Amino acid sequence: MSILAYGLNYRTASVELRERVAFPEDHVTDALIQVKRDVAGVQEAAIISTCNRTELYCALHPEAEPDLAAWLTRYRPVSTSELEDASYTHWDQDAARHQIRVAAGLDSQVLGEPQIMGQVKAAYETARACGTMGPELGLLSQIILRTAKEVRTQTDIGRNPISVAYAAVSLAQQIFSDLSTKRALLLGAGETIGLVAEHLASQGIGHMAIANRTLVNAELLAAKYEADYMQLTDVAERLAEFDIVIGSTGSSLPVVGKGAAEAAIKQRRRRPIFMVDIAVPRDIEAGVGELPDVYLYTIDDLSAIIEGNIAQRRQAAASAETFVHEGAKLFLRESRVQKDQALLRAFRDQAKAIQAESLARARKDLQRGTDPERVLERLSNDLTNKLIHTPTMAIRDASADGRADLLDYLRILYDVDTDNDQPKNQEE
Repeated sequence: MSILAYGLNYRTASVELRERVAFPEDHVTDALIQVKRDVAGVQEAAIISTCNRTELYCALHPEAEPDLAAWLTRYRPVSTSELEDASYTHWDQDAARHQIRVAAGLDSQVLGEPQIMGQVKAAYETARACGTMGPELGLLSQIILRTAKEVRTQTDIGRNPISVAYAAVSLAQQIFSDLSTKRALLLGAGETIGLVAEHLASQGIGHMAIANRTLVNAELLAAKYEADYMQLTDVAERLAEFDIVIGSTGSSLPVVGKGAAEAAIKQRRRRPIFMVDIAVPRDIEAGVGELPDVYLYTIDDLSAIIEGNIAQRRQAAASAETFVHEGAKLFLRESRVQKDQALLRAFRDQAKAIQAESLARARKDLQRGTDPERVLERLSNDLTNKLIHTPTMAIRDASADGRADLLDYLRILYDVDTDNDQPKNQEE
């Protein structure tokens, strides 16, 4: 059985093409069943489809030449010529190597992003659920997910945040070690603040409130996290309630002025406030950063942190390639072992049959009253002769045919040292 990875990603295809090739989540099961049914040679199949990639992983007969591009043009609104320019294929060990890199986040647009491993795992779980995953993809999924986990736990590939939203939350964790007792005020209700809210929620923030010029948008975002909501005009009055303030509005004027921040600090009896201003123009007056007990970071501060973290991730990615290489080698080795399971079973069954036959004869001899010492000696000789008969004949045939390569292999296989068995020089 051969393994094939076929697909396209953000490096090879435009977002417009990726949108047309992508499989909606509720269509994946049907697509898996169809690709196995309609593409000659495909025995097993899994599909991973995200905003940045669509890839098909298949196990197929070694002599098969599947035309996955032709199948894809029938299933998705895309032409063969578009796929020729944008697609790639990886076979066997290279396919395993590619999939490990994907699952570990080494092939992601955002280097080291953590979500992709869960997406790969879900893709294989879907294949298993609909019956298109067998022993080959089962083995492959185990090795790539295990290796990807090693990459993420034993390198720094995902340890340092490289998104503005995540960096802001990470800084908050450095200021306040326990977020579960803290209250956060988010200024704005757009995509960036939505990500900030998601990260804060995942880190167990005690309470959140959303402030926005359009109240209905604040209410919609707040509903996802059981948060409070308010208009931007209410921020100054309620600022003292919050330990964390993160702003990303489209306001042309500051939302938090120095006077409002100073008043809030007094009400808080000098308990610190952590503030991050992601907005341009800024939501928080620059002078706020001069106040005692206020920790203010701007988008430029976060950018510097992110650039440093990207460099660290790139360094970690280089060391992660060792894990990728070893994981791909392990898949190839285990795949070969899996393919020869029938031979291993037959070999063991043959040995067990010889054992059973010899043991049955020994028991009969004992029942006849034969001396146990003689029975044991005969049993030992019987087992030895039968077990070495086949390799003995192989050695004789190899010697007769001049097969030095086979003789050397048999020496290694049976760990036989023949150096001390050479005939002595007659002249000595």
